[in-house]
Amino acid sequence: MSNKTPADIIALIQDRDIRMVDVRFVDLLGSWQHFTVPAHELDDAAFAEGFGFDGSSVRGWKTINASDMLVMPDASSAIMDPFMEAPTLALMGSVVDTITRQDYERCPRALAGRAEAYLKSTGIADTAYIGPEAEFFIFDDVRFDTREGHQSFYKVDASSGWWNTGAEEFPNLQHKIRPKGGYVPCPPADNLHDLRSEMAMVLEQVGMVVERQHHEVATAGQAEIDIRYDSLLSQADNMMWFKYVIKNVARRAGKTVTFMPKPIYGDNGNGMHTHQSLWKDGQPLFAGEGYGGLSDLALHYIGGILAHAPALCALCNPTTNSYKRLVPGFEAPVNLAYSSRNRSASVRIPTYSSSPKAIRIEFRTPDASANPYLAFSALMMAGLDGIERKLDPGAPLDKDIYSLTPEELQGVPSVPASLEESLNALEADHEFLLKGDVFSRDLVEAFLDWKRGNEVDEVRSRPHPHEFSMYYDC
Repeated sequence: MSNKTPADIIALIQDRDIRMVDVRFVDLLGSWQHFTVPAHELDDAAFAEGFGFDGSSVRGWKTINASDMLVMPDASSAIMDPFMEAPTLALMGSVVDTITRQDYERCPRALAGRAEAYLKSTGIADTAYIGPEAEFFIFDDVRFDTREGHQSFYKVDASSGWWNTGAEEFPNLQHKIRPKGGYVPCPPADNLHDLRSEMAMVLEQVGMVVERQHHEVATAGQAEIDIRYDSLLSQADNMMWFKYVIKNVARRAGKTVTFMPKPIYGDNGNGMHTHQSLWKDGQPLFAGEGYGGLSDLALHYIGGILAHAPALCALCNPTTNSYKRLVPGFEAPVNLAYSSRNRSASVRIPTYSSSPKAIRIEFRTPDASANPYLAFSALMMAGLDGIERKLDPGAPLDKDIYSLTPEELQGVPSVPASLEESLNALEADHEFLLKGDVFSRDLVEAFLDWKRGNEVDEVRSRPHPHEFSMYYDC
């Protein structure tokens, strides 16, 4: 995050003839919301007093009888939007109550700021670094419908999808990627290389450091673009820009992107492996002489992640579709254990480098449907709880998971099997999130209510197309 001040931003607007200012904030579920004002409306008073808006229309927020809210623009977040036709400066903001001027407790960005403040208050560390690896699919055409009562379907298409080997494309030039055959092939099989490079260049244009881009394991344009680790709040901001850039570059090219965890049956889903480490006074705290080159502090951090993993899944895998990816018996990281080599374990210790600065832990279970402010904050809070309570993560799981006997597997806990189970786990286990007033009971209850009423119940009450193939003749 930059050190720009309101005065810097006002001067920038004049120097670069910026015409519009786009003010953005994040809803409870992790989507960007925005409104746009002419550049002349952004003055010192706007930074001090904020911009008013109606919070009753934002998912999971205020009711209509208490709807007035303020978004306070953050000068340090200023970035030129690369897609809008008029020269437009984008400013992210946190939301405050109009009466008290205190953080609105359901504002995810304000929550992440409180999480960073709580970390410093513990004296354990002063910085939590987060490095997400968000996977996504690039499709050519997507159609779906769930009309009331009588119709439900979806169809996705991609020029590189294996199902198009017999398509009449006039001509069909083949080089289609087979299921689970998409990991880093060269063109022409990888026909999206140039588009991903364009995405990477726009990501760097808005301030991120891109480390690599490549085709991922699944067919049909599954992709990954890795960005450099950053501190918790800054990285959550980065993830908002990341998804915005990826989707808009794709749309500009006549494609469409989804971060949906499991859009294709029978192939790999989209995860968001999340690397984490704690630092203090510029020094890494996770390097040591323990397993995988970890310190005792890092092992206790893992203990906290594993102890609270079922509850964390509600925030890190917050959709009904997330659990189509988290299915036992495949490569999905469903086993609540840690390992330096076993990728089916939910926590992995990367071994690419022995440098103390590179030592970190990787929680492989999350996916990018998560609200990054809530997910990253919750992960850190779980790890801190493990450190404070000196939780033992148990023995590492270094055996081949597929060679384990049923008796051995019984001793390895798994992630919840559904969003409903995860929500129940969060309801039963969220005290660790309330420390330092980082999360509030109100936010947790609002999150649970929204997910149960608007997602779990909505999916549970609808017939599934595959049920017709199984049960129509019963």
